Amino acid sequence: SFPSDEVIRKRLLIDGDGAGDDRRINLLVKSFIKWCNSGSQEEGYSQYQRMLSTLSQCEFSMGKTLLVYDMNLREMENYEKIYKDIENSIAAAHEKISECKKQILQAKRIRKNRQEYDALAKVIQHHPDRHETLKQLEALGKELQHLSHIKENVEDKLELRRKQFHVLLSTIHELQQTLENDEKLSEAEESQETQMETETKQ
Repeated sequence: SFPSDEVIRKRLLIDGDGAGDDRRINLLVKSFIKWCNSGSQEEGYSQYQRMLSTLSQCEFSMGKTLLVYDMNLREMENYEKIYKDIENSIAAAHEKISECKKQILQAKRIRKNRQEYDALAKVIQHHPDRHETLKQLEALGKELQHLSHIKENVEDKLELRRKQFHVLLSTIHELQQTLENDEKLSEAEESQETQMETETKQ
């Protein structure tokens, strides 16, 4: 009958990597006991050869196990080196990502500044340049000065007309006064003539 899974599991736990070390040790112990209890020299020699063979197998198995152990150590060292290299690569990748993020932010700022510069340039293009603006200001200054002279001339003419009108009003007033005096004199003369005619008729 085949052994159960539990028996196989226990044998593997006892046997290590399953190379049969426990069986060889048991055979070696049995061979040693038989060698101790051997009756003849030939039987003792045969058991001795068996023990040597078993010891050779054990030594070979132990050497194989040591080689596997050394290989595992080298593999572990290699894996540790690979792990460190991976960690260094990850750290370098994080630094590169951080640097790329900074470059992206800087590129976004540059792009935003360029967009603002383009917008300002379009606004500036709709306005005349400084030289043209100065020429327009100079022309407006001359026109303003000309208008100021015209205003002064008009104000002078208005002042002159005001004075002339005042003189005219004064003259009209004097003329009216003279006419009124003349009218009073005429009435007085007529009154005297009427009185003289009345006295003559009497």
